[in-house]
Amino acid sequence: METATLLKLMFVFCITGLIPTIRANISELDEYWSQRAEEAREFTLQAYHPDPYEIVDHFHERHYDNSTDDTATEEHSSSNSTDDTATEEHSSSNSTDVTATEEHNSSNSTDVTATEEDSSSNSTDVTATEEDSSTKPEEVGTEVIEMVSNSTNSTRRSLKGKGRGKWSKLKGPCTASNPIDKCWRCRSNWGKRRKKLAKCVRGFGHRTTGGKRGRIYVVTSNLDEDMVNPLPGTLRHAVIQKEALWIIFKNDMSIRLNQELLVNSHKTIDARGADVHIAHGAGITMQFVRNVIIHGLHIHHISESNGGMIRDSVDHFGMRTRADGDGLSIYGSSNIWIDHVSMSKCQDGLIDAIVGSTAITISNSHFTHHNDVMLLGAQNNMNEADKRMQVTVAYNHFGKGLVQRMPRIRWGFVHVVNNDYTHWELYAIGGSQGPTILSHGNRFIAPPHLPYYKEVTKRDYAPEDEWKHWTWRSEKDIFMNGAFFRQSGDPHYKSVHTRKQMIKPKNGYAVSKLTKYAGALDCRVGRRC
Repeated sequence: METATLLKLMFVFCITGLIPTIRANISELDEYWSQRAEEAREFTLQAYHPDPYEIVDHFHERHYDNSTDDTATEEHSSSNSTDDTATEEHSSSNSTDVTATEEHNSSNSTDVTATEEDSSSNSTDVTATEEDSSTKPEEVGTEVIEMVSNSTNSTRRSLKGKGRGKWSKLKGPCTASNPIDKCWRCRSNWGKRRKKLAKCVRGFGHRTTGGKRGRIYVVTSNLDEDMVNPLPGTLRHAVIQKEALWIIFKNDMSIRLNQELLVNSHKTIDARGADVHIAHGAGITMQFVRNVIIHGLHIHHISESNGGMIRDSVDHFGMRTRADGDGLSIYGSSNIWIDHVSMSKCQDGLIDAIVGSTAITISNSHFTHHNDVMLLGAQNNMNEADKRMQVTVAYNHFGKGLVQRMPRIRWGFVHVVNNDYTHWELYAIGGSQGPTILSHGNRFIAPPHLPYYKEVTKRDYAPEDEWKHWTWRSEKDIFMNGAFFRQSGDPHYKSVHTRKQMIKPKNGYAVSKLTKYAGALDCRVGRRC
């Protein structure tokens, strides 16, 4: 009898634990949200790639030029693309969906803290001849890869001066240093052909097109006052529309969200040409949606929101519970591309991708001053949806004041390629529940003041007899200040890479160039970005 009672109690506790996961921040799981959740599961299955190595091959060296620089000579490619029509010229007179509510407040742009510039020295960069020279592979007999280097901190990036953007004081010709940026950055007509950006995504989010097939929507107001009936011309009004939209900003602005911003499917939030901050309020949520691009935002000082009645579509609003304070929350969603965002100081995580989210690329972004940086997968219990999670983390700079989770992964397949890890306090890459992690061509600089935290990796909730079978592999990574990566899984795993034309990325020595322009860019229409 006691055993039966105990089993019943355990069952109740399990169900109680699952309810918040199923409902997320939804107070009442009505028919509308149930239908959206079911549709999201179907799109997740469609977005899942059965052969992830084929997607990883997007970063094979054959996709790079002999130089890492893009000069003005590649500016004038043919301008007769059928994707980009005259509707992309965002003069306010041609925008029929925007009212005169131009509550832009340019003084709010002073919310930005000191921005980062690269130190002028590129002593750690590798020339083409250096990369092609034959080098001995690291010894992996003990499954620990490390490189003993100078313990000084001269390779860390410095903060210098204040400006409108991270690279506002750069002089000289435009340079684009990685395949994503080379696709668009050094063309002075990018402002008239904004939707060309959708062709530039690589990695697992490569099918993401955002609002490419829709109209241009110009945000003219930084107000966020009515959660149920948002004013036309506001960001909240733009993202709840059911149609595909390419959302841009008329002026510099700082937007304080009173409640989480619920983004609908087929949207691009494109902050190029303006200095746009989402700050000192709630964050951005993508829940049970697909096909979203977020580009060029500064997201910082995000806090919990109390919840309440919030509109998520033109034909639906409902009660939401308290939001945790994530900068970007991706929940049960697919085909998501986050590019050139600058993020810091959020109450919970900077980026969370959970509950079966997949087909995601996080690229060219700059992360600073935060504890739990990036969480990919949140459930410890057996979760078939999270097993399908596939995420690319590429060309990002993990910078000052970071502690851990860059990223932390459960269950899925994550490709971490050509990122610059200049700061961490506990560890850089962690995981549990047996995820597959491929670390290729990254630079890891261990904290010089913390001698016991040199290890890049951290495994949780599993003894060594279990995690030694997890596939965590390192290739072409560079380790400094005594950093080391503890590998696990099949030591001959690289032979599969060769057969599938797996990643042969730029060597970790080139990372400072590849990530040089990480974060929100200081783009101005009519000029190279």
